[in-house]
Amino acid sequence: MHWITKRGIKINRAATAWLIRRFLDPDATFVFVAAGSVAEEARRLGGTGFHAPGTAYPARDMRGRTPFEALVQDRCGDDPALRAMSVIVRHADAQELPEVPEAAGLRLISGAFPLIALDDAETVERSAFMYDALYAALQQREERIGRQQAEAANH
Repeated sequence: MHWITKRGIKINRAATAWLIRRFLDPDATFVFVAAGSVAEEARRLGGTGFHAPGTAYPARDMRGRTPFEALVQDRCGDDPALRAMSVIVRHADAQELPEVPEAAGLRLISGAFPLIALDDAETVERSAFMYDALYAALQQREERIGRQQAEAANH
């Protein structure tokens, strides 16, 4: 399936591309277009647009969710590590929110994607390792929290 977004991906769009490829559509093809062309290109290709007005997953939906948050809640809501990751991604992407510790690092690293990647497709490929590592760390953390809560409930 084609997934269409605007050029110049960084925090939320890079994380959303990772989420799509890792959990929703392993064979996803990403198309990067001018900001005002996302919805039109999604219709033309029969794909799904994200992080742009008039698309299935706008920058903020009617509930105020980012595309990453919406996809996690709607399609992967039973995964506590992805739910935790959606908080980090949102805070990294929206600097007006109170800081969560991991958000500052994600913002700094994501801001440098254009410095090391030739284009958005390369950013998607190269940033996957970082998002995989963040997800693994959050899985480990969520499992530890779950064990601690279970132990506390048994005492």
